[in-house]
Amino acid sequence: MESFIIEGGRRLKGTITPQGAKNEALEVISATLLTADPVRIQNIPDILDVNNLIKLLAEMGVTVTRHGQGDYTFQAAALNLAYLDSVEFVRKCSSLRGSVLMIGPLLGRFHRATIAKPGGDKIGRRRLDTHFLGFKSLGAVFVKDPQRDTYQLRAEQLKGCYMLLDEASVTGTANVIMAAVTAQGTTTIYNAACEPYIQQLCRLLNRMGAKITGVASNLLVIEGVERLHGTSHTILPDMIEVGSFIGMAAMVGDGVRIKNVSVDNLGITLDAFRRLGVRIDVDEDDLYIPKQAHYVVESFMDGTIMTLADAPWPGLTPDLISVLLVVATQARGSVLIHQKMFESRLFFVDKLIDMGAQIILCDPHRAVVVGHDHQLRLRAGRMSSPDIRAGIALLIAAMSAEGISRIANVEQIDRGYENIEQRLNDLGASIIRVND
Repeated sequence: MESFIIEGGRRLKGTITPQGAKNEALEVISATLLTADPVRIQNIPDILDVNNLIKLLAEMGVTVTRHGQGDYTFQAAALNLAYLDSVEFVRKCSSLRGSVLMIGPLLGRFHRATIAKPGGDKIGRRRLDTHFLGFKSLGAVFVKDPQRDTYQLRAEQLKGCYMLLDEASVTGTANVIMAAVTAQGTTTIYNAACEPYIQQLCRLLNRMGAKITGVASNLLVIEGVERLHGTSHTILPDMIEVGSFIGMAAMVGDGVRIKNVSVDNLGITLDAFRRLGVRIDVDEDDLYIPKQAHYVVESFMDGTIMTLADAPWPGLTPDLISVLLVVATQARGSVLIHQKMFESRLFFVDKLIDMGAQIILCDPHRAVVVGHDHQLRLRAGRMSSPDIRAGIALLIAAMSAEGISRIANVEQIDRGYENIEQRLNDLGASIIRVND
C-alpha cells in the first residue's frame, strides 16, 4: 500500500498533456483477440488497469511487442484457451474489471469464454446484465460452475438478431459489438452507447474488416463477417483526465494549458465546468484555464438552483461528477450534484465535509454543495481513496487545502491516472509518494 503526502496551497502553472483514454484502451486492446493478425495501438496510457489487462493477454498467449511509450503491437495467433479454465485466470479477472471486455471477442472468435465476477471500483452495484442479455440474444448458452463461482459461455455459432439493450451501457455495448462482428447474419443494436470510445472501437473494427454502420448513433447495424485482419489505431486523449485537469486549474491554477485534448470529442464537459463559472479558453485543440479569482455558479433561466447530473452520452459522464463536486466547494453559489448511475459514488463527501466543505448529502445519489468562494480554504486531512474518481477528487481537494494532507490507497488513483504526482509536480504541486 502507498500514500500521497500533499502540501496544500501550491499553485499550478504551465502545460500538461492528457494521457490516452483508459476506457478506449481497455476496449481496443481486448478487440485484438478477434484476429490472428498483428494489431498496432498507439497512445496507450501507462496505468494500472491497462497494464494488468496487457499482462493478462500475454499470459493467455498473445504476443505483445512494445515499440515505445504507449506504442504496442498485439498478435493473438496462438492463444492457450485452456488457461481460461485455470484458477489463476479466474483470480486475475476478479481483480480487474476491464477483463469483462475480453468475453465478447473470445465468444465471437472461439465460441467460448469464462466469466468471473470482475473487480474494480467500490461504487455500488455495477451489474453485467446488459452484457449477458446481449450474448444470450446472439445464441450463447450459460453454464454456472458453483465451485468456482464462474459462468462458462458456449456458442457453436453466434447468430445476428435485433436487440434493444436494457441500458446504454458503454462496456455492455462494446462487448456485444465485438461478439457480433463475426456472428452469422445481421445484428441490430438499439439503445447502444455512443460515446467517442465506442465510436473509436467501431472504427477500429471496420478497419479490421468488420461491417458496422450507424457509428456515433444509438442504432448500430452489424453485418457479420467470417474473419478480421490486422490494422493500426491511435487512442483518443482521456476526457476524464482533461476534466480532472480543468478542475485542478480552477481550484489552484495560475494559468494552465492542457494540450491536444481533442475538443470535438469532449461533449458537454466544458459546458458543465462553465456552469460552475469556470473560465475555459479554447485555442485550436488546446484548452487554457486562467487563474480563477472567483467563479460564480449559474442558475437556471427561472432562477432555480443549478443542477449537474450525469447521463448517457452525449450527456455528462458520471466519471466527472466527483471532480465537479470538489470544484463547486470553492465556487460562489450553490449547486445540486445528482449522481444517477451509481448509488455509492458520493459517499466520499464525508471526507470533504471533514475538511470543512459545506455539503449536504441528501441521499446516496444527490448532494447540495454551498461554495466557499475562496473565502474559506479547506483544511488538510487524512483520507483514503475508495475509487479512481473519488481519489482524484480528494487529491484536488488536498492540493487546495491549508496544510499537509495524506491520501492512502493511491493504487486506486494509479488505476486511472498515469504518473500523476510527477506530472502535477512539474506544474508546481508538492505531492510525495510514500509506502505505508
